[in-house]
Amino acid sequence: MMAKTSKRLFTVLSLVCFVFVFFYNKDTSNYFFTKPFNDELGVVVNETFSWMIQKDLDQLSGGKEPETIQEMTTIPATTNWTLAPCPDTPPNLLGSLVVSFNYGLTMDEVRQEVSAPLLEGGRYKPLDCVSQQKVAIIIPFRNRHEHLKHWLYFLHPILVRQQLDYGVYVINQDGEGIFNRAKLMNVGYVEALKEYDYDCFVFSDVDLVPMNDNNLYRCYDNPRHLAVGMDKFNYHLPYNTFFGGVSSLSKGQFLKINGFPNSYWGWGGEDDDIYNRVIFRGMSISRPDLLTGKYKMIKHKRDLHNEANPKNPSKLTKTRSTMDEDGINSLVYTVKDIVKDPLYTFITVDIQAPTN
Repeated sequence: MMAKTSKRLFTVLSLVCFVFVFFYNKDTSNYFFTKPFNDELGVVVNETFSWMIQKDLDQLSGGKEPETIQEMTTIPATTNWTLAPCPDTPPNLLGSLVVSFNYGLTMDEVRQEVSAPLLEGGRYKPLDCVSQQKVAIIIPFRNRHEHLKHWLYFLHPILVRQQLDYGVYVINQDGEGIFNRAKLMNVGYVEALKEYDYDCFVFSDVDLVPMNDNNLYRCYDNPRHLAVGMDKFNYHLPYNTFFGGVSSLSKGQFLKINGFPNSYWGWGGEDDDIYNRVIFRGMSISRPDLLTGKYKMIKHKRDLHNEANPKNPSKLTKTRSTMDEDGINSLVYTVKDIVKDPLYTFITVDIQAPTN
């Protein structure tokens, strides 16, 4: 009996030494036995060092032997280094781009073409560096799926090359009431922040595609007007205070102007109101040069229920007195649905739109 016990103790000690030497190797990976096997003496070797010791003790005290035999699994060791910040100028930019719209392109084809590096909901962050900003791209939307597929096809590769930590949010106005672009952008700001700690917000019309990827979709010391030279304006700024199409504001800048007005129903006026808010809060507008800020517009007719509103221009004379009450602090809406597509997050909202 004593000899048999001594033999078992010797076996246990041998296994302990083996496991210690095995784990204490110079490789960058740690190895664990994930499934039990029995040696010729009935001693069980299993998932971890402590498990093995416990089973050996059970064997010595008369415990039953497991019946399964399984193999060893390799678990990569954790990396003990941190990523550096992404450079100010992304290294893989192409500069001027050829933008040509393939109207036969389907949304499924766009997904196959550009979704590989993306996470669900149109999210992306660089793998080799830490982006300097967390950017939410907000698109006010209704019945523009034909345009959306082109925007996604061109913009995702650009945004990836720009090394942005970003997400795309399509804010879809529910119903057939009068469209309100600025209010939808306010909604996008609020909804995006529910998902991630964004510090920069790019507001973009769905029909505008940049023609130069040096036009960085990020925020600057002052609110940024990105769509400087649209093709429909012969690649020139239509007037000096123009702030339409695509713009970016940091979280602080957005809150400083109380977001955007909620009262501009129909087409026209909200961009000029936003410009006024920026100026009234002591900031200025920054822009890229005309070559960098070139955009191509996807041709379309004006949307139904987004006709020019003759009441909007007169509201511009009251911006200074209304901006503290009409904005993000007075926003009211109801989320109807949220869909996570591989290329974007689609949020349908009721913004209490009038019918006429």
